[in-house]
Amino acid sequence: MNLNIETSRRIELIDITSEVKEEVRISGVREGVCIISTRHTTAGVIVNENENGLREDILNMLERLVPQGAGYRHDRIDNNADSHLKAILLGSSEALPIVKGELELGTWQSIFFAEMDGPRNRAVNLTILKTE
Repeated sequence: MNLNIETSRRIELIDITSEVKEEVRISGVREGVCIISTRHTTAGVIVNENENGLREDILNMLERLVPQGAGYRHDRIDNNADSHLKAILLGSSEALPIVKGELELGTWQSIFFAEMDGPRNRAVNLTILKTE
């Protein structure tokens, strides 16, 4: 199944926790694993705390580590090499346990779609596996 996401900025974190939880509920799986992934090479999926300052810190860190327009070879093609490199640092998927029909998330954990080259229409793939 897919979640369709419309991003609004070049770089942003979008909390998709409630949508993923709803898909797990609909699946009826009581014990298993939910794999959240994206096939986009300029986006990622991460799990972390949903706090405004931390979200800004994450985006600022990525910009410091991989600044836009720093002379990357790929920029000769479509001027978004920094987006690809930032996505590599984040990763394209997360796997979370399903326990008693619910995602096993820590108290402060949220699931984010990380847009690095928007705004765009994006898709997040959910694969829910039953282990019981």
